[in-house]
Amino acid sequence: MKVVAFNGSARRSGNTAQMIQVVFEELNREGIETELIELAGKPLSGCIACYKCFANKDRRCAGVEDAMNDYIEKMLTADGIIIGSPTYFADLTANTKALIERCGMVARANGDMFKRKIGAAVVAARRGGASHVFSSINYFFLIGQMIVVGSSYWNIGMGRNPGEVMKDEEGIKTMRDLGINMAWLLKRLK
Repeated sequence: MKVVAFNGSARRSGNTAQMIQVVFEELNREGIETELIELAGKPLSGCIACYKCFANKDRRCAGVEDAMNDYIEKMLTADGIIIGSPTYFADLTANTKALIERCGMVARANGDMFKRKIGAAVVAARRGGASHVFSSINYFFLIGQMIVVGSSYWNIGMGRNPGEVMKDEEGIKTMRDLGINMAWLLKRLK
């Protein structure tokens, strides 16, 4: 079994990535393979509504100027998908939004191709706005007929500067519980 995570933060190894790693620790402990993809520095653009994915039905985005088709393939081959984003002005980062728009459109065009995969959101915030980000990521999972795994609280950690989120005891416990629950669910579904 494998879980792929996408860190939509502009900071590599920042708070969002650190929380994903806490989830990964629990998944790895249960023998589940993990892979982190950092979107930082990647020039990604949103969906342009060309609808070629609906015409082609080849599980690919017609836009080939970036790595989006590689990310779609990573999602297809994984059993679980984590999407992480920091909170920027009470919303997702632009790269996280581009990932959701284009992967989501291709999935819809191809019969909800991520259907019944397990999805989890991981959100970092300095102070507020994280609930909106959490919801936005979960909407991607839910419209794609994916199974959203829960935790002991919303999957949100608080911290501004890299590493500060590791001081958020409740946030870290939430990430650990998310990893435990995700592993449990993956094993039950297999």
